Amino acid sequence: QVQLVESGGGLVQAGGSLRLSCAASGSISSINVMAWYRQAPGKKRDWVALVTSDGITNYADSVKGRFTISRDNAKNTVYLQMNSLKPEDTSVYYCNGVPPTSKYQGQGTQVTVSS
Repeated sequence: QVQLVESGGGLVQAGGSLRLSCAASGSISSINVMAWYRQAPGKKRDWVALVTSDGITNYADSVKGRFTISRDNAKNTVYLQMNSLKPEDTSVYYCNGVPPTSKYQGQGTQVTVSS
């Protein structure tokens, strides 16, 4: 069973950048669509960005133009480059398939953007 481990979060000032990584313990090539999600305290988990096995991407309106998702099947890793960060981007970020399933649920990585 593939396990996903998110990393790269931290504390950054507004306008700064972070690069998140989602490393899989096994091959992700069989997972057609990979995505990043985020969940702020007291709020539901929202989808942020997705990438297909063919490299097609899509983004939530709130991050479009600022975030870039990519995947490296050879390294079994999915990335999220986050630029021009805003305080409202503060959340725990998770990667998973689409739709998300409990079998791929990781611990997430905390992103905190200060104003």
